[in-house]
Amino acid sequence: MNTILDRIVDCKTREVRLAAERMPQTALREIATTVDSRDFIAALRDKRSKGLPGVIAEVKMASPSEGILRPDFNPAAIATSYEEAGAACLSVLTDWTFFKGSASDLGAARRASSLPVLRKDFIVDAYQVWEARAMGADCILLIAAVLSPGAMRELESLASELGMAVIVEIHSAHELDSALMLKTPLIGVNNRDLATFATTIETSVAMRRLIPDDRVVISESGIRSADDVRKLRAVGVDHFLIGEALIRAEDPGAALKRIFY
Repeated sequence: MNTILDRIVDCKTREVRLAAERMPQTALREIATTVDSRDFIAALRDKRSKGLPGVIAEVKMASPSEGILRPDFNPAAIATSYEEAGAACLSVLTDWTFFKGSASDLGAARRASSLPVLRKDFIVDAYQVWEARAMGADCILLIAAVLSPGAMRELESLASELGMAVIVEIHSAHELDSALMLKTPLIGVNNRDLATFATTIETSVAMRRLIPDDRVVISESGIRSADDVRKLRAVGVDHFLIGEALIRAEDPGAALKRIFY
């Protein structure tokens, strides 16, 4: 069966090939060396040290399952709102075809705040890691459902060389085994089934029991209320990547405060 994830990965592979024709990797390398780094991991750990939830607040216009989430989309204003509300980091969608995101969205959000930024995209090639650094990303996402363990290790090594953190995203115990082979402490548990796009926070509850305590567990997707946050924190999940519940709100920063603080 051809799932949404299959279609996204096929599309991304073609996009990377075309992007490399427009801008060779050598040109990206020159740009990447000029970008300053912000410590993504330290920002999350600082919140935890204060007993606060570490929120990675997402900036995105649309999703494949829900369509346009915010017609009046302004990445800079949203980023500022999140920072003022206490977010630890930002996540910015840069995929255009399925999420209506772009590198310019990431740049605008990063310039408007002092927070470290995750490039949220489907990384399938080393070219995208260089691209992420060149556009200003401080962290990338590696999805275990998309990449082999060997590919994840190679991409993580390159990201580290470029001064970026890595979140490795999992959905199952099998994928956790691959994730634990990496050096990154950041383990993202996606509550969204990437085949159907249905969500349940029970995925994070179940996976938290299996993840070693020396890792930073991030619950991703499907977090909609303060009750969800309380349930997850009760089982030892203190970090969250949240998007739609904030983006749909009239004031994204106010929604962040209401849900987390």
